[in-house]
Amino acid sequence: MSKFFVRNGFGGFSFFPPVIKSLLIINVVVFLFDAFFLGFYHIHNVPLSFYFGKYFYLQPIESGNFYIWQLITYQFIHGGIWHLFFNLFALWMFGVELESIWGSRKFLTFYLLSGIGAGLFQLFIAPLFAEPLPTIGASGAVFGVLTAFGFTFPNRPVFMFPIFIPIPAKFFVILYAGLAFLLGITGSAGNVAHIAHLGGAVTGFLLFRFGDQIGLYRLVNRLTGGSQRYYETFEPSPFVRSRKREKVFYEDEEPEFYEIYDSPKKEKPKSYFSYEGEEITQDVVDRILDKIAERGYQSLTEKEKRILLELSKRL
Repeated sequence: MSKFFVRNGFGGFSFFPPVIKSLLIINVVVFLFDAFFLGFYHIHNVPLSFYFGKYFYLQPIESGNFYIWQLITYQFIHGGIWHLFFNLFALWMFGVELESIWGSRKFLTFYLLSGIGAGLFQLFIAPLFAEPLPTIGASGAVFGVLTAFGFTFPNRPVFMFPIFIPIPAKFFVILYAGLAFLLGITGSAGNVAHIAHLGGAVTGFLLFRFGDQIGLYRLVNRLTGGSQRYYETFEPSPFVRSRKREKVFYEDEEPEFYEIYDSPKKEKPKSYFSYEGEEITQDVVDRILDKIAERGYQSLTEKEKRILLELSKRL
């Protein structure tokens, strides 16, 4: 008996999955609150923006104003409209597919931890190369997302500002991380926290490479009320393609979004149905899934999308 999971209505990823949408909204609300409220009100002739910066920016440890919660709060504060726009645009562009593939709980954990890692780099490594200054922005967390995207879709073409020529995502990540490293250690950062960017990329890589192995996401899933299930696979199935017995872990974060099906063991690849005169077999499904893994769901033709949708209805 084999066990596998199917996403209901496999017709495409959400344009604004829940965590991405929430992060976009929170960042915009905080920016508007900071820009249009805090600067206009005072306490004893001191603007509220001063206290906001003191307690919620990521303050250097040497300043005496560092508080542990700043490792989270600084990620949601931005210094200008373009700072906000480019960070949120990159988060949406590189994060949508990751959240759709990983699930919302894992993506949020990854995002926040990447930002925390970036903040720690800024606190402890950046002062070795430049004067420590207060830090704000989602850039460090976004660099973690960018790194995970590069390793998930290594050959996906990405346009790199300001060159605007397509390069594989894996080289895009290496170039941007290398640039952040060089600018950081040479003191050419100006008011940009390049060491934090590097820290986000490094943290993102470590979380991507080892997070599942050490059980980090399973722990977070358990602590936040998610359920965990292990399944044994004995034969190829549409979404678990292995010809040997193996144990596979899935995070069932949203029970209404995932369904578990059983199918009897077969010696030959199963023929699921006929579509436009073509027999849809395991090999056909495997080719479509490999295409998604390499280039993303958007690369599928309309016929391939309809095949997956029809398959999800029949299984």
